[in-house]
Amino acid sequence: MLTKLVQIYMPLVMGVLIGWLASYWLPKQTPVYLGKGLFLFGVPISVFVFLRQTDRSDSIWLAGVAAWGAMLTGLGLMYWWLRWGKPKHNRLTAARSTQGTILLASMVGNTGYLGLPIALSLFGNTGFAWALFYDLLGTTLGAYGVGAMIASRYGPGKPGSSSTLPRIWQNPTLWTFMLALIYQDPLPEFVEQGLRSIAWGAISLALILIGMRLGQLTSLHQIRQTAIPLGLKMLLLPLLIWGITAPLPIPTIAKQVIVLQTAMPPAFATLVLAESYSLDPEFAVALIATGTGGLLFTLPLWLWLTGLLG
Repeated sequence: MLTKLVQIYMPLVMGVLIGWLASYWLPKQTPVYLGKGLFLFGVPISVFVFLRQTDRSDSIWLAGVAAWGAMLTGLGLMYWWLRWGKPKHNRLTAARSTQGTILLASMVGNTGYLGLPIALSLFGNTGFAWALFYDLLGTTLGAYGVGAMIASRYGPGKPGSSSTLPRIWQNPTLWTFMLALIYQDPLPEFVEQGLRSIAWGAISLALILIGMRLGQLTSLHQIRQTAIPLGLKMLLLPLLIWGITAPLPIPTIAKQVIVLQTAMPPAFATLVLAESYSLDPEFAVALIATGTGGLLFTLPLWLWLTGLLG
């Protein structure tokens, strides 16, 4: 068990640590440029490379259904707690802007830059495909679709800068996703090799980007108040999803990937939406940072529960 955890954690921790250290001496705009590069080139190429190498069954589309089920369940549970289960005089839930931020964090997980590398390291290309379908058909559409609607409802008015919100159809990953589904012919070997190198490099840079973003976060004084939202997002919700998917007639690897993707900490999209719609960016920062660190402790639980650790 210890050997497996070391194999999983080593590339994750090293990548994030390198990014965190680099954030102190690289220009502050570096994560912005790196993020744009990954968004436009790195992640789309990775999707194209790994998806073409995967045998896709008809059931893999259920990953998107599972993603929406998990997001809506998390949203419903957190809405119930905010409406009826919250303790009286709790400052955490006093402001509607903070409530909106909590709802977004309970719904949208970091299934892209964090969930995909974990799935690839644990399951190879087949698991990566399930995680990718979960992310693109669920998280991406949910974050900037339903998530934007929630942010607009709980914000004080129109978004301060709508240009910061990427339109779904402008996401190049979705286009390469569809291209990989359609185009299966082999490319020249030197092209395939070059694309594979870029794809693996993009996975490493995604982890470094997470470290850079975490290194720039400063508003962490609300960490104690993240316990309930993160407990629901990273503990209760994956447990419910595991109970629901366990008896279903789908591949075991699919159940494992779905649970792990559900257990991912809040995504950076939470902060993007919170800033754009004037919600509570400071609390979004606390949720992201605490959740990302907490994954080191919750991941072994889900690996054991899903049978990946004996």
